[in-house]
Amino acid sequence: MGLRKVYGSGDAEVVALDGVDFEIRAGQFTAIMGPSGSGKSTLMHLLAALDTPTSGQVFLGETDVASLADTPLTELRRERVGFIFQSFNLVPTLTARENIVLPLSIAGKPVDEEWFDTIVGTLGIGDRLTHKPSELSGGQQQRVACARALMNRPDLVFGDEPTGNLDSASADEVLSFLRTSVDEFDQTVVIVTHDARAASYADRAVFLSDGRIVEEIYGATHEELLQATARIYARSDGEEPAPAPSQARPRRAL
Repeated sequence: MGLRKVYGSGDAEVVALDGVDFEIRAGQFTAIMGPSGSGKSTLMHLLAALDTPTSGQVFLGETDVASLADTPLTELRRERVGFIFQSFNLVPTLTARENIVLPLSIAGKPVDEEWFDTIVGTLGIGDRLTHKPSELSGGQQQRVACARALMNRPDLVFGDEPTGNLDSASADEVLSFLRTSVDEFDQTVVIVTHDARAASYADRAVFLSDGRIVEEIYGATHEELLQATARIYARSDGEEPAPAPSQARPRRAL
């Protein structure tokens, strides 16, 4: 609520987010888009409790994230938030299976083998579980990262340009899985992306420019997202935001 993030001070001050009100709807796939420097990555980092706002609040359910001390904040990130990064971030000395269950291992929790088999089967990586990251293709590594993100059934899964390093076929596999995780596993997914094709898998696309939300679109096609992207890039500084978007299908608030 009212998120503001400022870096530097004086002449070097940069306002990355300028009073953003943003709600993630549970059980929905949201894409955050915008030009480089628009504030989209900063917004994701605040929502994922990887950074703290200069002002404003971030709630995960009833939890005020900013009020947490270091230990409970670490536990919240580990147990309630899943992450998928552009660079995969797999541990190179561990096998695919060991990478997938790593969050549970760190927390000292048992592996739900039925859930593990469901995720691995959906991702089609059952025959790669004994391989280390260097023995996997980029697409396979990202599917392992997807499995790791969902293994502890988090409240939220964040993807930071999750298909940025993948070819189109591998990207489609990852995006299809994220779509399936929302539709069939009732996950809540938020990705940051420059790619209108990736965003077309989402229920909702939120566009940022100069640290502010300037447009939202629900159920948009690839072409509609390309048109929206062109509008936002062409919009001059200080121009009024686009007309209010259509309403989303009802969802419970997270």
